[in-house]
Amino acid sequence: MKLIVGLGNPGKQYENTRHNVGFEVIDELSKRWDIPLNHTKFKGMYGIGHWKGQKVLLLKPLTYMNLSGESIRAVIDYYQIDMEDVLIIYDDLDLPVGKIRLRQKGSPGGHNGIKSTVSHLGTQVFNRIRIGIDRPAAGMSVPDYVLGKFRPEELAIVKETVLKSADACEAWLDRPFLQVMNDYNS
Repeated sequence: MKLIVGLGNPGKQYENTRHNVGFEVIDELSKRWDIPLNHTKFKGMYGIGHWKGQKVLLLKPLTYMNLSGESIRAVIDYYQIDMEDVLIIYDDLDLPVGKIRLRQKGSPGGHNGIKSTVSHLGTQVFNRIRIGIDRPAAGMSVPDYVLGKFRPEELAIVKETVLKSADACEAWLDRPFLQVMNDYNS
């Protein structure tokens, strides 16, 4: 089974914020693959289905960003999913809006959702898609920025980035992650 996790914060007030682009990719995959997110367990909302012959679990942790690892660890343990079959999608301040970067390992940097994930998984080695949200303007706090909405001129770019990230997830069901990295990081 493949586990695809999108990081974000639950609740109406966080919808369409920079911190929730991971959730947006999961919503796109849920729609594309007709896998409804109709289960709530493991401190998350998830759905299980099949796509391209692969059994897939789509997960949105409901723990709030800073505790995402709790939900991810619970799902991995319950379903006995191998780490190479896990893909985590999240926002990244160090990439410009519209850019994605696939990696197989790396430090959390300042991302609290990834800090929690690394802490609960006990490793920095897992597949990931980082989605650029850019840095805040001088004088704006990072929490206010990541919990804010995209500017109107960024919305079309973000939508394209979500679709490209979902495409990368689909490619991963057919090919090794390293090959997908080479295709999507160009």
